[in-house]
Amino acid sequence: MRYPKECVLKDCEEVVIRPIKSDDRVLLNDFYTKIPESDRWLMNYDVMDPIVMDKWFRAVEKGNVACILSLCEDCVVGQGSLYMKKFGATSHVGRFRIAVLPQFRQKRLGTWLLLDLIQLAMDQGLEMLRADLAGDIENNVIEALKKFDFFKYAELENSVKDFSGHRHNLVIMIKRMHQNWSDF
Repeated sequence: MRYPKECVLKDCEEVVIRPIKSDDRVLLNDFYTKIPESDRWLMNYDVMDPIVMDKWFRAVEKGNVACILSLCEDCVVGQGSLYMKKFGATSHVGRFRIAVLPQFRQKRLGTWLLLDLIQLAMDQGLEMLRADLAGDIENNVIEALKKFDFFKYAELENSVKDFSGHRHNLVIMIKRMHQNWSDF
């Protein structure tokens, strides 16, 4: 078993990455209250809505979502989710989302979470990973994903509205998965 995993960030701060547990809801809620509302707006779900969180935790229990948390001193500072369909034409494609507290960004925490999500996708036998991002707003994420063999699959003009109502392009990034790390 790979977890818990101790990681050292760029500034030598230590974090622990582990799978989410059913009793982590309070920790996760506290985490999301610290994420700027403009960042939460770009997520596919209203993570502050208890009904949405109930549904999300049920999806984790069913195995449709794999979720990992990054903790520093018993507080969640980062979270990564891998969304999977168990049936249908796109069941070979996983989607993911990573959220990191502003004060833990630019410290490689997102990289640690992404590496674990890639491994989880490989473990699930997924053939592709997909991320939908708001161009201009998430350009730093787009550039970071390119370093991990993601490529721009499509760009839909003016398809995303930011928190202020301004339109941005939707950038769809894809990574073709390998069976194991030696396939790179």
